[in-house]
Amino acid sequence: GTQEQVLEKLRLFGLRTTSRYWKCRDIDGCLRGLDELRSLKEEFPFQIDGGVVKINERELYHILGSTAKSPRWAVAYKYEAEQAETVLKDIIVQVGRTGVLTPVAILEPVAVSGSTVSRATLHNEDEIRRKDIRIGDHVRVEKAGEVIPAVVAVIKEKRVGKERIFHMPRKCPVCGEPVTRREGEVAVRCENLQCPAQLKRWIGYFAARGAMDIEGLGEVLVDQLVDAGLVKSPADIYRLRKQDLLKLERIADKSAENLLRAIGQSRNRDLWRLIFALGIPHVGVRTAQVLEEEFGSLDELAGADLARLTRIPDIGPVVAQSIVRFFRNAPNRRLIEELKRAGVKVTAARKQARGGTPLEGKTVVLTGTLEGLTRQQAEELVRRAGGKPSGSVSSKTDLVVVGDNPGSKLERARKLDIPTMDGREFVQMMKKAGLA
Repeated sequence: GTQEQVLEKLRLFGLRTTSRYWKCRDIDGCLRGLDELRSLKEEFPFQIDGGVVKINERELYHILGSTAKSPRWAVAYKYEAEQAETVLKDIIVQVGRTGVLTPVAILEPVAVSGSTVSRATLHNEDEIRRKDIRIGDHVRVEKAGEVIPAVVAVIKEKRVGKERIFHMPRKCPVCGEPVTRREGEVAVRCENLQCPAQLKRWIGYFAARGAMDIEGLGEVLVDQLVDAGLVKSPADIYRLRKQDLLKLERIADKSAENLLRAIGQSRNRDLWRLIFALGIPHVGVRTAQVLEEEFGSLDELAGADLARLTRIPDIGPVVAQSIVRFFRNAPNRRLIEELKRAGVKVTAARKQARGGTPLEGKTVVLTGTLEGLTRQQAEELVRRAGGKPSGSVSSKTDLVVVGDNPGSKLERARKLDIPTMDGREFVQMMKKAGLA
């Protein structure tokens, strides 16, 4: 089928779909459609910042596949953002989770793309120098992607001589420790891992749903724990006692018990979640999953050198260098030892499967709905069983697991003569292996 047919069918079902689309024969037709869409953007009951160009023939989606972040059969086309003029009143510095100091412009409030903007990112000191941004300047601001406010230009002809040049601080504005700038990087960093600003963000990141998934450990509670000195690293989360929590505001007996239960459950998360939760620069969810599949334990990963890491297809030199630097850092090594002593699992679950790993080395595609499992849970089971989940069927696919109401992946698997497995059989296999 085609994307056009899908849209028409969805409309017949009574579902809301895009009110306009253009079917084009070539790239010139696409550009004409995007120009027409731009002329209509103010007529929509919502804001848009561009259009999406998709291949109409859906059968080609499986051939083209996807990267870790986006499909190869669709591309977003962004329009130039709306700009507005205002005055840059001051520049403050914020400290992020990884210790990076980010300059932020304090602006005279101005309306941009439907909302009032009073702050905008300035990215880093080099960017400020490149644009020659000064405190007191008249500037042009826009919302990058219609979302994030940014200063894009200085209106130098409006300078009166009282504007002030900004200098990045030599000490962290939060903890007062000296800041550093690594060779070849634009970022200025606070290297103090106990800096309250980055510690709070790190703890929140570690406990987040996509990482160690500690239910109940939200921003307000993290602030209280850090301010009270109860948590100075992620390992301290696992040392919390009920009497510690009861001293905090709005923490009653039941909520303390629930949090401690959630902390206990997080000790047994998949290894990739722990790798991601450590906050290694440039290591996202997909990279963490690749590292789990490749190494199987945190100790093996920590001992890997640049040559070993760069041999992995999905790991480039920047990511490899970041991983090596992280594990060579003495405080990070101490943290890992503390997490081990706290009972946090540092090996992949697939190492614990009974009778070996049933999908070892296999590329597995899931299609349809698997009873009792979300797609993410099913993909995690594939990893635990030693396999590699994939989003598209190709000649490299070893197995397609078929749930209820399967999509076109099943048809493609049949065309390529790829083995299939019923979803219920898959679940039973996982249970038999002690993985589900």
